[in-house]
Amino acid sequence: MNQIKANSRKFEQVQQIEICENNAGQRLDNYLTSQLKGVPKTHIYRIIRKGEVRINKKRCKPLQKLLLGDIVRIPPLKVADAKIAPDPSKAALQALEDSIIFEDKDFIIINKPSGFAVHGGSGLSYGVIEGFRVIRPREKRMELVHRLDRDTSGCLILAKKTSVLRAFHEMIRSDKIEKHYVALLKGVVVDDEIFVDQPLRKFVTQSGERMVKIDADGKSSQTIISVTQRFANASLVEIKLLTGRTHQIRVHCMHLKHPIAADDKYGDEVFNNSLRAYGLKRLFLHARRLVFIHPVTGERMEPTAKLDAQLSNVIKQLTLPG
Repeated sequence: MNQIKANSRKFEQVQQIEICENNAGQRLDNYLTSQLKGVPKTHIYRIIRKGEVRINKKRCKPLQKLLLGDIVRIPPLKVADAKIAPDPSKAALQALEDSIIFEDKDFIIINKPSGFAVHGGSGLSYGVIEGFRVIRPREKRMELVHRLDRDTSGCLILAKKTSVLRAFHEMIRSDKIEKHYVALLKGVVVDDEIFVDQPLRKFVTQSGERMVKIDADGKSSQTIISVTQRFANASLVEIKLLTGRTHQIRVHCMHLKHPIAADDKYGDEVFNNSLRAYGLKRLFLHARRLVFIHPVTGERMEPTAKLDAQLSNVIKQLTLPG
């Protein structure tokens, strides 16, 4: 079977690709993204939706898992569809290299800087995964294990092997990875610990913005919020996710009327403006710690990501309750 060349600028013929062991278990959309270098993700989803991509001659969906021996049909793509996205800058690549807090032959854990999307798309030519494919060109199967919002910093795992990716995904499905966050919330949170159990549903506003709201018909979502320090007009909290929904922490905190500092989607504008004087220019949400068992060695892992200088400096300037 013909494999698509990663550096090809043209995909002018139908490709019939047999799935080998290295790719078995991978999601179709992730597989196509890795094969069709430079083709916009929006176009990849479009050709799947239109039925131009087939698995064993049948229509398929983006999240469908590939099996060993599957035959994936990829249609001809116009040269215009296959523009090669510019490589990340040297400064961006260095920032990603410096963000590594753990690496072995199976996966990498980084302290993702705020402002880095985890993948390209939505007007971005590259993200964390594209950057690491440049930094580690020999790791042909590198994929994101999970995601963080662009403005959220902290622990992010990238698997180097498809088998390791599958193992991590099974751990996530089985709730065997603990995720702990740090956030600064508006106002003084009275209770030391709060359990939030509110279902969440995605929706799109009239302006086209993607948002999340609490809705009885939404997906079950649970968050534990524990206060670690109280200030005159804010609270520093640790947050443990029991589920992993889009914008879960941000919406659950808004529901409590204690939105996250500098949250431009769900936050309080007056509170956000007051913190700009302290130099806060980003969402104060940080994935500080993960707890899991290494999927290959069986070792207990507790990687911890430090707060960046901006967040640390904000905390130092906050006034204690009088």
